[in-house]
Amino acid sequence: MAANKTQPTKLSPQGFIDTVEPARRKQDSGVLLKLFQTVTGFEPVMWGPSIIGYGRYHYVYKSGREGDFLATGFSPRKSALSIYIMPGYQNYSAIMNRLGKHKLGRSCLYVNKLDDIDVEVLAELIRTGLADLDKIWTVHPA
Repeated sequence: MAANKTQPTKLSPQGFIDTVEPARRKQDSGVLLKLFQTVTGFEPVMWGPSIIGYGRYHYVYKSGREGDFLATGFSPRKSALSIYIMPGYQNYSAIMNRLGKHKLGRSCLYVNKLDDIDVEVLAELIRTGLADLDKIWTVHPA
């Protein structure tokens, strides 16, 4: 079976953020860099060229596919901040209703700018998602 395309790298998360444009996206990324580290207790690690991850877990699916992936993290994309909370948002409606302006993907939250959301609610979401993930697959420091 093929390995995940997204793998941890030796790139510097802060170095990556220093290249982010526009300035507002760079500023929000700096806030997220510190927020995720504070909430998770994990050091940031670059996963691929553009995702900053915190922690990792090893998964094994019923199909036999297995691998390692970041436990939580974010990426400052051009169109929005992509925030990765595993294992998704299926049971998080009470938190999501308090978050503010956002869009959802499968396991990804899209936010245009941090001013659109309540960062304390985001911290709660990160903690909850990480705890729920750890119940399924053990989360480890990266």
